[in-house]
Amino acid sequence: MNNAESSTAASGLAWFKSSYSGTEGGQCVEVAAGTTAVHVRDSKVAPGPVLVVSRQAWAGFVGLAASEPRV
Repeated sequence: MNNAESSTAASGLAWFKSSYSGTEGGQCVEVAAGTTAVHVRDSKVAPGPVLVVSRQAWAGFVGLAASEPRV
């Protein structure tokens, strides 16, 4: 379900940061939707490794995260 690839392999993707991320940096991830997979990376280390998951796995993760109560 998940594997890591270099950020150079995913460099042609359009990366997005959460609207909940502040402008002062912090603990953020960026996400890019490919045609067959979703790519996730640390926004502070953009040239670093990229986690790749299926679109179905990402949808399940987002659905679960959205259903959890926020603290």
